[in-house]
Amino acid sequence: MTEKKRSEQADRRPDCVTEIRMGNTVLVVSGFFKQGSTETAADKMLRVLEAESAAGQPPESTA
Repeated sequence: MTEKKRSEQADRRPDCVTEIRMGNTVLVVSGFFKQGSTETAADKMLRVLEAESAAGQPPESTA
């Protein structure tokens, strides 16, 4: 990541923040969405599902 991008993110508040607890550790994950994007989360998920469907599922192992 370039210095310019780091400073731009420092100026913005994160779009989503998630805390994950693992034992005595708390992980804080901050997410930023691309500014100016026209694709919605539903559009992205539809594209992922279509790609998975087109790839097919591997045959189950019968041991």
